[in-house]
Amino acid sequence: MPNKIIRVGSRESVLAVAQTELVMETIRKNHPEVELELVTMKTTGDKILDKSLDKIGGKGLFVKELDKALMEGRIDISVHSLKDMPMETPDELPILAYSKRGNPFDCLVLPEGVDSWDHTTPAGCSGHRRRVQLQKLFGDVPIKGIRGNIHTRLNKLDSGEYGALVLACSGLARVGLSSRIHHVFTLEEMIPSAGQGILAVQGRKGEDYSWLMETDDPISRIQATAERAFVRTLDGGCSSPIAAYAQVSGQEVLLTGLYYHDPEGIYVTGTKTDRIENAQKLGETLAEELKSRFLCGCGVENGGL
Repeated sequence: MPNKIIRVGSRESVLAVAQTELVMETIRKNHPEVELELVTMKTTGDKILDKSLDKIGGKGLFVKELDKALMEGRIDISVHSLKDMPMETPDELPILAYSKRGNPFDCLVLPEGVDSWDHTTPAGCSGHRRRVQLQKLFGDVPIKGIRGNIHTRLNKLDSGEYGALVLACSGLARVGLSSRIHHVFTLEEMIPSAGQGILAVQGRKGEDYSWLMETDDPISRIQATAERAFVRTLDGGCSSPIAAYAQVSGQEVLLTGLYYHDPEGIYVTGTKTDRIENAQKLGETLAEELKSRFLCGCGVENGGL
Protein backbone atom coordinates (compact mmCIF):
# COMPACT_ATOMS: atom_id res chain seq x y z
CA MET A 1 0.00 0.00 0.00
CA PRO A 2 1.46 3.42 -0.91
CA ASN A 3 2.89 5.49 1.94
CA LYS A 4 3.23 8.69 -0.07
CA ILE A 5 1.04 11.04 -2.06
CA ILE A 6 -0.10 9.47 -5.31
CA ARG A 7 0.03 11.99 -8.14
CA VAL A 8 -2.77 11.46 -10.67
CA GLY A 9 -2.19 12.89 -14.13
CA SER A 10 -4.97 14.32 -16.29
CA ARG A 11 -5.51 16.59 -19.24
CA GLU A 12 -6.59 19.99 -17.97
CA SER A 13 -9.98 20.27 -19.71
CA VAL A 14 -13.14 20.42 -17.61
CA LEU A 15 -14.25 17.02 -18.91
CA ALA A 16 -10.88 15.35 -18.38
CA VAL A 17 -10.68 16.64 -14.81
CA ALA A 18 -14.26 15.56 -14.08
CA GLN A 19 -13.47 12.07 -15.37
CA THR A 20 -10.23 11.86 -13.42
CA GLU A 21 -12.08 12.93 -10.28
CA LEU A 22 -14.47 9.99 -10.80
CA VAL A 23 -11.52 7.59 -10.73
CA MET A 24 -10.01 9.35 -7.71
CA GLU A 25 -13.36 9.13 -5.92
CA THR A 26 -13.43 5.36 -6.42
CA ILE A 27 -9.88 5.03 -5.08
CA ARG A 28 -10.67 7.16 -2.02
CA LYS A 29 -13.86 5.19 -1.32
CA ASN A 30 -12.02 1.88 -1.27
CA HIS A 31 -8.67 3.08 0.10
CA PRO A 32 -9.15 6.14 2.35
CA GLU A 33 -5.56 5.71 3.48
CA VAL A 34 -4.31 6.66 0.00
CA GLU A 35 -3.62 10.38 -0.41
CA LEU A 36 -4.17 11.64 -3.96
CA GLU A 37 -2.97 14.77 -5.74
CA LEU A 38 -4.37 15.88 -9.10
CA VAL A 39 -1.76 17.00 -11.65
CA THR A 40 -3.12 18.53 -14.85
CA MET A 41 -1.37 19.35 -18.09
CA LYS A 42 -2.22 20.54 -21.59
CA THR A 43 -1.42 17.98 -24.27
CA THR A 44 -0.37 18.67 -27.85
CA GLY A 45 -3.81 17.49 -28.97
CA ASP A 46 -5.39 20.16 -26.78
CA LYS A 47 -3.15 22.92 -28.13
CA ILE A 48 -3.64 22.38 -31.87
CA LEU A 49 -7.33 22.90 -32.60
CA ASP A 50 -7.30 24.27 -36.15
CA LYS A 51 -6.42 20.93 -37.78
CA SER A 52 -8.04 17.48 -37.73
CA LEU A 53 -6.27 14.81 -35.67
CA ASP A 54 -5.21 12.78 -38.69
CA LYS A 55 -3.33 15.83 -39.99
CA ILE A 56 -1.30 16.40 -36.81
CA GLY A 57 -0.39 12.91 -35.61
CA GLY A 58 -3.44 11.12 -34.25
CA LYS A 59 -4.71 10.13 -30.83
CA GLY A 60 -1.22 9.79 -29.42
CA LEU A 61 -1.13 13.58 -29.14
CA PHE A 62 -3.62 13.34 -26.24
CA VAL A 63 -1.37 11.03 -24.21
CA LYS A 64 2.21 11.98 -25.16
CA GLU A 65 2.80 14.51 -22.38
CA LEU A 66 1.14 12.31 -19.75
CA ASP A 67 3.16 9.28 -20.89
CA LYS A 68 6.36 11.32 -20.56
CA ALA A 69 5.37 12.47 -17.07
CA LEU A 70 4.70 8.85 -16.08
CA MET A 71 8.04 7.66 -17.43
CA GLU A 72 9.89 10.46 -15.62
CA GLY A 73 8.09 9.79 -12.34
CA ARG A 74 6.39 13.19 -12.19
CA ILE A 75 3.03 11.42 -11.87
CA ASP A 76 2.18 7.91 -10.64
CA ILE A 77 -0.89 7.13 -12.74
CA SER A 78 -2.74 8.87 -15.56
CA VAL A 79 -6.43 8.80 -16.48
CA HIS A 80 -7.65 8.90 -20.08
CA SER A 81 -10.82 8.49 -22.07
CA LEU A 82 -10.13 5.06 -23.52
CA LYS A 83 -11.45 6.12 -26.93
CA ASP A 84 -8.72 8.79 -27.09
CA MET A 85 -5.89 6.33 -26.50
CA PRO A 86 -3.82 4.75 -29.30
CA MET A 87 -4.63 1.08 -29.90
CA GLU A 88 -1.06 0.16 -28.99
CA THR A 89 0.25 1.19 -25.56
CA PRO A 90 3.92 1.00 -24.47
CA ASP A 91 4.79 -2.21 -22.58
CA GLU A 92 6.33 -0.12 -19.83
CA LEU A 93 3.10 1.89 -19.39
CA PRO A 94 0.29 -0.69 -19.19
CA ILE A 95 -3.41 0.04 -18.72
CA LEU A 96 -4.01 -1.03 -15.13
CA ALA A 97 -7.77 -0.50 -14.78
CA TYR A 98 -10.88 0.17 -16.82
CA SER A 99 -13.65 2.15 -15.12
CA LYS A 100 -17.30 1.15 -15.03
CA ARG A 101 -18.61 2.27 -18.42
CA GLY A 102 -20.75 5.35 -18.85
CA ASN A 103 -23.32 5.63 -21.65
CA PRO A 104 -21.34 4.39 -24.69
CA PHE A 105 -23.52 5.95 -27.36
CA ASP A 106 -23.40 9.16 -29.38
CA CYS A 107 -26.12 11.79 -29.29
CA LEU A 108 -27.46 14.70 -31.32
CA VAL A 109 -27.30 18.10 -29.64
CA LEU A 110 -29.23 21.13 -30.94
CA PRO A 111 -28.82 24.86 -30.21
CA GLU A 112 -30.50 26.01 -27.02
CA GLY A 113 -34.22 26.61 -27.55
CA VAL A 114 -34.31 24.70 -30.86
CA ASP A 115 -36.57 21.62 -31.18
CA SER A 116 -35.53 20.24 -34.56
CA TRP A 117 -32.46 20.22 -36.77
CA ASP A 118 -32.64 22.32 -39.92
CA HIS A 119 -30.81 20.00 -42.33
CA THR A 120 -29.56 22.95 -44.40
CA THR A 121 -27.30 23.91 -41.48
CA PRO A 122 -24.10 21.93 -40.85
CA ALA A 123 -23.71 19.23 -38.24
CA GLY A 124 -20.49 19.40 -36.28
CA CYS A 125 -18.59 16.08 -36.22
CA SER A 126 -15.14 15.48 -34.78
CA GLY A 127 -14.29 12.43 -36.89
CA HIS A 128 -15.02 10.32 -39.94
CA ARG A 129 -16.70 7.56 -37.93
CA ARG A 130 -19.57 9.84 -36.98
CA ARG A 131 -19.66 11.49 -40.41
CA VAL A 132 -20.05 8.18 -42.27
CA GLN A 133 -22.94 7.03 -40.09
CA LEU A 134 -24.61 10.44 -39.92
CA GLN A 135 -24.73 10.65 -43.69
CA LYS A 136 -26.31 7.21 -43.87
CA LEU A 137 -29.05 8.38 -41.51
CA PHE A 138 -29.69 11.83 -42.98
CA GLY A 139 -28.44 11.66 -46.54
CA ASP A 140 -26.39 14.44 -48.09
CA VAL A 141 -26.52 16.82 -45.12
CA PRO A 142 -23.76 19.42 -44.70
CA ILE A 143 -21.17 18.24 -42.19
CA LYS A 144 -18.40 20.42 -40.81
CA GLY A 145 -15.45 19.37 -38.70
CA ILE A 146 -15.18 20.62 -35.13
CA ARG A 147 -12.50 20.38 -32.42
CA GLY A 148 -12.16 21.71 -28.90
CA ASN A 149 -13.62 20.90 -25.50
CA ILE A 150 -17.33 20.36 -24.87
CA HIS A 151 -18.06 23.93 -23.81
CA THR A 152 -16.21 25.37 -26.81
CA ARG A 153 -18.23 23.17 -29.16
CA LEU A 154 -21.51 24.06 -27.47
CA ASN A 155 -20.69 27.76 -27.70
CA LYS A 156 -20.09 27.40 -31.44
CA LEU A 157 -23.40 25.54 -31.75
CA ASP A 158 -25.39 28.11 -29.79
CA SER A 159 -23.80 31.02 -31.68
CA GLY A 160 -25.18 29.67 -34.98
CA GLU A 161 -21.98 28.29 -36.50
CA TYR A 162 -23.56 24.81 -36.52
CA GLY A 163 -27.11 23.51 -36.69
CA ALA A 164 -26.37 20.39 -34.63
CA LEU A 165 -23.52 18.53 -32.98
CA VAL A 166 -22.79 14.84 -32.54
CA LEU A 167 -21.19 14.24 -29.13
CA ALA A 168 -20.64 11.37 -26.70
CA CYS A 169 -23.44 10.97 -24.15
CA SER A 170 -20.94 10.05 -21.42
CA GLY A 171 -18.96 13.27 -21.79
CA LEU A 172 -22.05 15.46 -21.50
CA ALA A 173 -23.25 13.50 -18.47
CA ARG A 174 -19.91 13.80 -16.67
CA VAL A 175 -19.94 17.60 -16.87
CA GLY A 176 -23.62 17.87 -15.93
CA LEU A 177 -24.91 18.68 -19.41
CA SER A 178 -27.18 15.70 -20.15
CA SER A 179 -30.07 18.15 -20.53
CA ARG A 180 -28.52 19.27 -23.84
CA ILE A 181 -29.11 15.84 -25.42
CA HIS A 182 -31.84 15.95 -28.09
CA HIS A 183 -31.56 12.37 -29.35
CA VAL A 184 -29.47 9.36 -28.31
CA PHE A 185 -28.42 7.32 -31.33
CA THR A 186 -29.15 3.62 -31.03
CA LEU A 187 -26.55 0.99 -31.86
CA GLU A 188 -28.41 0.39 -35.13
CA GLU A 189 -28.14 4.09 -35.99
CA MET A 190 -24.55 4.81 -34.96
CA ILE A 191 -21.95 2.34 -33.70
CA PRO A 192 -19.76 4.01 -31.06
CA SER A 193 -16.03 4.47 -31.03
CA ALA A 194 -14.11 1.59 -29.44
CA GLY A 195 -13.89 2.21 -25.70
CA GLN A 196 -16.31 5.16 -25.66
CA GLY A 197 -17.59 5.75 -22.13
CA ILE A 198 -14.73 3.85 -20.46
CA LEU A 199 -11.93 5.55 -18.51
CA ALA A 200 -8.49 3.94 -18.60
CA VAL A 201 -5.94 4.16 -15.79
CA GLN A 202 -2.34 3.87 -16.93
CA GLY A 203 0.75 3.31 -14.79
CA ARG A 204 4.32 2.01 -14.76
CA LYS A 205 5.15 -1.64 -15.32
CA GLY A 206 6.37 -3.60 -12.29
CA GLU A 207 5.03 -1.28 -9.57
CA ASP A 208 2.49 -2.19 -6.89
CA TYR A 209 -0.93 -0.92 -7.90
CA SER A 210 -3.00 -3.28 -5.77
CA TRP A 211 -4.94 -0.27 -4.49
CA LEU A 212 -6.44 0.08 -7.99
CA MET A 213 -8.09 -3.35 -7.88
CA GLU A 214 -11.57 -2.04 -7.07
CA THR A 215 -11.31 0.61 -9.80
CA ASP A 216 -11.12 -2.05 -12.51
CA ASP A 217 -14.52 -3.11 -13.84
CA PRO A 218 -14.42 -6.67 -15.28
CA ILE A 219 -17.22 -6.00 -17.79
CA SER A 220 -15.49 -2.88 -19.10
CA ARG A 221 -12.23 -4.83 -19.40
CA ILE A 222 -13.93 -7.49 -21.55
CA GLN A 223 -15.60 -4.85 -23.73
CA ALA A 224 -12.37 -2.90 -24.13
CA THR A 225 -10.43 -6.04 -25.03
CA ALA A 226 -12.86 -7.06 -27.79
CA GLU A 227 -13.38 -3.57 -29.20
CA ARG A 228 -9.71 -2.58 -29.26
CA ALA A 229 -8.68 -5.93 -30.76
CA PHE A 230 -11.17 -5.32 -33.58
CA VAL A 231 -9.79 -1.86 -34.36
CA ARG A 232 -6.16 -2.93 -33.93
CA THR A 233 -6.62 -5.83 -36.38
CA LEU A 234 -7.94 -3.40 -38.98
CA ASP A 235 -5.06 -0.97 -38.32
CA GLY A 236 -7.58 1.67 -37.28
CA GLY A 237 -6.03 4.98 -36.28
CA CYS A 238 -7.62 8.23 -35.22
CA SER A 239 -8.65 9.14 -38.75
CA SER A 240 -10.13 5.76 -39.61
CA PRO A 241 -13.94 5.50 -39.35
CA ILE A 242 -13.76 2.10 -37.64
CA ALA A 243 -16.34 1.53 -34.90
CA ALA A 244 -16.90 -1.26 -32.38
CA TYR A 245 -19.20 -1.99 -29.48
CA ALA A 246 -19.24 -5.12 -27.30
CA GLN A 247 -22.24 -6.20 -25.23
CA VAL A 248 -21.65 -8.69 -22.40
CA SER A 249 -24.46 -11.03 -21.37
CA GLY A 250 -23.59 -13.74 -18.88
CA GLN A 251 -20.59 -15.61 -20.26
CA GLU A 252 -20.93 -14.33 -23.83
CA VAL A 253 -19.89 -11.22 -25.74
CA LEU A 254 -21.74 -9.86 -28.77
CA LEU A 255 -19.48 -7.58 -30.80
CA THR A 256 -20.78 -5.16 -33.43
CA GLY A 257 -18.25 -3.58 -35.77
CA LEU A 258 -17.94 -1.21 -38.71
CA TYR A 259 -15.06 -1.36 -41.18
CA TYR A 260 -14.56 1.53 -43.59
CA HIS A 261 -12.22 1.40 -46.56
CA ASP A 262 -11.06 4.91 -47.28
CA PRO A 263 -9.91 4.87 -50.93
CA GLU A 264 -13.22 3.43 -52.13
CA GLY A 265 -15.37 5.33 -49.63
CA ILE A 266 -17.37 2.22 -48.74
CA TYR A 267 -17.96 0.30 -45.52
CA VAL A 268 -19.34 -2.91 -44.10
CA THR A 269 -20.85 -3.75 -40.69
CA GLY A 270 -21.38 -7.04 -38.87
CA THR A 271 -21.73 -8.86 -35.56
CA LYS A 272 -20.22 -11.95 -33.93
CA THR A 273 -20.57 -13.71 -30.58
CA ASP A 274 -18.07 -15.66 -28.48
CA ARG A 275 -17.29 -16.54 -24.86
CA ILE A 276 -15.95 -13.77 -22.61
CA GLU A 277 -12.59 -15.50 -22.25
CA ASN A 278 -12.21 -15.21 -26.03
CA ALA A 279 -12.83 -11.44 -26.16
CA GLN A 280 -9.58 -10.61 -27.93
CA LYS A 281 -9.98 -13.45 -30.42
CA LEU A 282 -13.57 -12.29 -31.04
CA GLY A 283 -12.41 -8.81 -32.01
CA GLU A 284 -9.72 -10.16 -34.31
CA THR A 285 -12.04 -12.70 -35.95
CA LEU A 286 -14.85 -10.21 -36.65
CA ALA A 287 -12.32 -7.79 -38.09
CA GLU A 288 -11.00 -10.44 -40.48
CA GLU A 289 -14.53 -11.46 -41.47
CA LEU A 290 -15.53 -7.88 -42.29
CA LYS A 291 -12.33 -7.38 -44.24
CA SER A 292 -13.15 -10.54 -46.24
CA ARG A 293 -16.68 -9.30 -46.88
CA PHE A 294 -15.26 -6.05 -48.19
CA LEU A 295 -12.94 -7.89 -50.55
CA CYS A 296 -15.80 -9.96 -51.94
CA GLY A 297 -18.20 -7.00 -52.01
CA CYS A 298 -20.72 -8.73 -49.71
CA GLY A 299 -22.97 -6.33 -47.79
CA VAL A 300 -20.82 -3.32 -48.64
CA GLU A 301 -22.39 0.16 -48.53
CA ASN A 302 -21.33 3.54 -49.86
CA GLY A 303 -19.80 5.59 -47.06
CA GLY A 304 -20.40 8.93 -48.71
CA LEU A 305 -17.00 10.45 -48.06
